[in-house]
Amino acid sequence: MSPRLTPGGRQRRRASAALTVLAAGAIAVPAIATTATAADEPLDCSTVPWMDTSLTAEQRAEALLDASSQHQIYRWLVEQPANDPTRVQWNPSNVGDGFPGDTLPVIYPAQVECTPKVVYTNGSEGVHRTAGTTAWPVPVANAATWDLDLQVARGAAIADESFDKGRNVVLGPGVNSARAPLSGRTSEYFGEDPVLSGLLAGATIRGMEDENDPSKPVVANLKHYYANEQEIDRSASSSNMSERVAREIYSLPYEIAVTDSDPGSIMCSFNQVNGVWACEDPIQQVVLKDEVGFNGYIMSDFGSVHSTGASLMAGMDQELNRPKWFTPARLDAALAAGEITQERIEEAAMRVVTALIGEGVFDHPLPATPVANASTPEHKALAREIAEKSMVLLKNEDALPLAPASGDSIAIIGATASTTPTNGISATRACSTGTTGNVLNCSAIVDPLTAITARAAQDGASVTFNGGADLASVAADAAAADVAIVFGYTNQGEFSDMADMVLDNGGDALIEAVAAANPNTVVVLQTGSAVEMPWLDDVPAVMEAWHAGEQVGPALASLLFGDVAPSGKLPMAFTPDLATGPLLTAEQYPGVEIINGIRQVEYTEGLEVGYRWFEANGVDPLFDFGHGLTYTDFEYSKLQITPTSHQGTNDVRVRFRLTNTGDTAATEIAQVYLELPASAGEPSKRLAGWQHVTLEPGQHKNVQVTFTGDDLEDLRLLQYFDESAGAWTTAKGTFTVHVGGSVDTVLEDTFTQK
Repeated sequence: MSPRLTPGGRQRRRASAALTVLAAGAIAVPAIATTATAADEPLDCSTVPWMDTSLTAEQRAEALLDASSQHQIYRWLVEQPANDPTRVQWNPSNVGDGFPGDTLPVIYPAQVECTPKVVYTNGSEGVHRTAGTTAWPVPVANAATWDLDLQVARGAAIADESFDKGRNVVLGPGVNSARAPLSGRTSEYFGEDPVLSGLLAGATIRGMEDENDPSKPVVANLKHYYANEQEIDRSASSSNMSERVAREIYSLPYEIAVTDSDPGSIMCSFNQVNGVWACEDPIQQVVLKDEVGFNGYIMSDFGSVHSTGASLMAGMDQELNRPKWFTPARLDAALAAGEITQERIEEAAMRVVTALIGEGVFDHPLPATPVANASTPEHKALAREIAEKSMVLLKNEDALPLAPASGDSIAIIGATASTTPTNGISATRACSTGTTGNVLNCSAIVDPLTAITARAAQDGASVTFNGGADLASVAADAAAADVAIVFGYTNQGEFSDMADMVLDNGGDALIEAVAAANPNTVVVLQTGSAVEMPWLDDVPAVMEAWHAGEQVGPALASLLFGDVAPSGKLPMAFTPDLATGPLLTAEQYPGVEIINGIRQVEYTEGLEVGYRWFEANGVDPLFDFGHGLTYTDFEYSKLQITPTSHQGTNDVRVRFRLTNTGDTAATEIAQVYLELPASAGEPSKRLAGWQHVTLEPGQHKNVQVTFTGDDLEDLRLLQYFDESAGAWTTAKGTFTVHVGGSVDTVLEDTFTQK
């Protein structure tokens, strides 16, 4: 399928509606009578207008704020006071730095009645560290499917599980640009391309907010805006770049996701951009809200707020966790000093309340008792499907699929292949991401050893296992087998970047020992990003399995034995090592100059991020962006672009023929790239669209990828950001269209933009 889910362009999730607020606390409210109750009687919630479902979300929110005191309105500007309506006192230890107006402890009036309890949960990967939930493949694995429908389904499943477990705001999905190969959180995101990651994030949000069970509403939170590309000094670093780079690379995926899905909330990040804290950056208001039309609310990350007035007036609406900078005392003082306005206070509260009402949170209370097991059979089947479609066959020299004869033996080698630990390492270590332990519940994992053993038995083959603790025994077991399958892994996550691109726990030495002992060696990598592969020339097959979640075993077995043909494609270029671009200097990563305690990280590569750097500099990566093999070959031919001369927002149609020239049915993700006219100053071609095409042996299909007027505008496909004009500008001249199975394309043709 092409990036757009409908032939006529995108469908907005909800109508774009301006939030109406008035100064000095006078909020416009429809003429609705409310019923006063005695102080000792509970309020009948059916009588209050903010619980009247016949009204719009905006009308209900206005009514609620109209019934609120100033300090009750303030509650919506901080997570815990907003989400716990009956609590009035907060621990003073978080107030912090001696602001004269602070009172200890922080006291609020009780919230207006008939407001819900709201619970936030981390959830880019799934519901974090919670028994009875699904351990999904990590987001970068989901990106390798290039499948928007799967992301809608996964988003809906995560939302349902979250609600069942008593959480109704999911802090996820996340996007970044995979700028630094060592970044600890790369596996939490959707890869390096703005269009791919933006659309995948948008699809996930639509699943969470629109396609889940409507009786289990959640608000999605798109994070972390923006240029949040490393864990080293993430709270004390500045990502320094031009405005063009900021808009085309680091802000664009958020802009695409907002346009595609209109999420309930967005999170601003820890870091500075060009010396301005992200949560104080006017880009929140000017770009996300005013230009792109984001209707939800912007919350901070934990501890990423550094001011009251600057943050609020830049567009941040809610402080995460406990009150520190948005306490009543600080807001009162800032208001009195003219640093903030009453209008902005009320707009921030309106955004929070409208999002919660609009998604149904007011109307569907969280369960009194969480569901014990929220991971349904359907969710597990979906997790397996995603895992199968995400694994990328990087190399194959007639080693796969496995076709053992009766009596053949297969040696499974490596600690992460089995749930039985070897020196404390087992399959659960590579199930999900997280340097301090898996962020998902991996107790239900079906390990590769179990699944491969069961599948091999169908062919009459036997399986042996060696955890890899002793290389001599590893070599002996590998040599005694007809085929050896060896597992290598890395473990990464939040709070720290990786020290290098080397497999954990001596993985390279393990693979080298197996390859030396058995020429029929298949390597399975369980990583969140690229790793060095010094043994690559010595093995005939390599499968990137990522951190594939609880269904890793069945998914991997089905691919290795050819029951399912691989279809995954890399969502990032795999660099061979740290000495091969795009980041070649310490100034670029991790940054070396410290100014006022802030590490300066210089984004001097500009637009040359990921595959764009390799393309622009004529350097071959280890594996290309979009690369992925399968058990057949595809031939591309007969490329045609219409119209050949384009003007305005007319559709652009890219047609070509795809033929399965092999003897196995398989799915190809056919990719379309655009190269802008030289006058635009772009470093390379850029991903524009793709189509999943399934073909039987010998079958061909005429494929069409259509870019509608909305596509061209919303995805900025024909545009670049003109800094002198401060606006997106459509390039004029000759565009080259490139088509193929990766960024290393095989067909090209042109059209002219007048």
